[in-house]
Amino acid sequence: MAPLEDLCAFTAVARHGGFRTAARATGTSASRLSEAIRRLEAQLGVRLLHRTTRSVTPTEAGGRLLARLRPVLEEVDQALEEVNDWKNTPAGRLRLNVPVSASRLVLPRIVPAFMAAYPDIELDVVADDRFVDVLAEGFDAGIRYGERLEKDMVAIPIGPRTQRFAAGASPAYLDKHGWPRHPRDLLRHACLRGRFSSGASPAWEFVRRGETVKLEVNGPLVVGLGGTVDLAVEAAVAGAGVVYLFEEWLAPYFERGELEPVLAPWWPRFDGPFLYFAGRRQLPAPLRAFVDFVKAFDRDLPPG
Repeated sequence: MAPLEDLCAFTAVARHGGFRTAARATGTSASRLSEAIRRLEAQLGVRLLHRTTRSVTPTEAGGRLLARLRPVLEEVDQALEEVNDWKNTPAGRLRLNVPVSASRLVLPRIVPAFMAAYPDIELDVVADDRFVDVLAEGFDAGIRYGERLEKDMVAIPIGPRTQRFAAGASPAYLDKHGWPRHPRDLLRHACLRGRFSSGASPAWEFVRRGETVKLEVNGPLVVGLGGTVDLAVEAAVAGAGVVYLFEEWLAPYFERGELEPVLAPWWPRFDGPFLYFAGRRQLPAPLRAFVDFVKAFDRDLPPG
C-alpha cells in the first residue's frame, strides 16, 4: 500500500497544477512533493503526471487515481475533524484568501481577538487582488464583495455592512489645479489610478440623486491594487493628483488634513464584504470556529 503522505502529495500537485503552487497551499516544499511523487510512481510502476516547464497535469492513469482518491481523502479529513471536536479548543491551520482592502480595513479588528480566543489555530492569511478559486488554491475560505461571490458558496457578512469609495487630493494640489465640482471635471485632472493583476483598471464611479457617472480617468501614476496602493496615497499627499479609494483607507489622511475630500456628495455606497466558504456537510474545526467567532463578533458591535 502506498504511504498516505505520498497519495496526499500527488492529490495536491494534481489539483493545483504545479509543485510550487501545491507547496504553498500545503505548507511544505516543492522538492519534498516531487520526491513523494517519484516514490509513488516507482511503487505503482506507472507515470501519474505529465511535467513540462509550464504545467503539471495528470496522465490518464493519474486522472483515474485522482478521481478515486478525492472522496477517500475527504473522508479522512472529516474523520480527523470529528476527533478535533473532542478537544477543548479547536486546533489546526486556517487559510484565508482576502483582498488587500480586507487585510487592512476588516481583519485587524477581528484577528487579534480570534487569536487570543483560539491559540491552537494557526491563521494563514494571503492578501490578493486576484479572483481565485479558494478551494482549488488550497484555501479554507475567502473574503470577497457580493459581485464576486461564487453562487455555490456560503457567505456571511464580515466587517461593515456598507462602505463608500472616496476621492481626495492634497490642499496644495487643489490650490494649484482647482476643485472639481462635478465628477466629469476629473477628466481634466491628474488621477492616480489602480490596476488589477489581470491588467484591468476599474472605472471611477460616482452617484448622486439617481445620477451615476463612470469615468475612465487618466494620470501620471498607475499602481497595482495590492501592496502598492499606499504609493498612490502618498503620491496624492505629496500633491501629485487625485486618489480614489475606500473611505476608511483615506479617513486618517482627511483627519490630519493631508488630503481634502473631493466630490464627497458623489461618493458611492456599496455593500460590505462577506466571508465565504464551501457549504460542506462538516466544516473543518478551525474554519467553524472562525465562522462562529465572526458571527458573535458582529453581534457584539455597537449599532451604527
